[in-house]
Amino acid sequence: MSDEEFEQQYAEATRRGKAELKNGAYAIAARYDKPSQRIVVDLANGITLLVPAHLIQGLQKATAKELAEIEILGAGSGLYWPKLEVDIGVDGLLSGVFGTRDWMAELVRAGGKATSVPKHDAPHISGRLGGRQQKNQTGANGRKRQRAA
Repeated sequence: MSDEEFEQQYAEATRRGKAELKNGAYAIAARYDKPSQRIVVDLANGITLLVPAHLIQGLQKATAKELAEIEILGAGSGLYWPKLEVDIGVDGLLSGVFGTRDWMAELVRAGGKATSVPKHDAPHISGRLGGRQQKNQTGANGRKRQRAA
């Protein structure tokens, strides 16, 4: 990289940093809330983020003691768990990004597999009621549709 390219990148990074400081989207305090099992991040602009610890890549198997030891990086741009060697950017947390692209894809896949009691029971209840209801068999003009054989 040339000196000129470095100067351009440095100037751009400095400009972005000043903009972030201006909007206050940086951490001023962070802690682990054991009862709710969430990471609590207070931002300079008054916003408080509550993120379930298990959603952040690298924290899902951590102990409460490990989770409680959080350091704020730089000028509040990130969080760091030294015993776990895990760090995450505050901007990522604000955007709902809790890890790498692969990690986020896994969270989405796991979410799709989640089930609830009503979701689990629905096919059984539907079966007792005679199964899925048939769709309306009339067309827009009110005439009955003919099924193709």
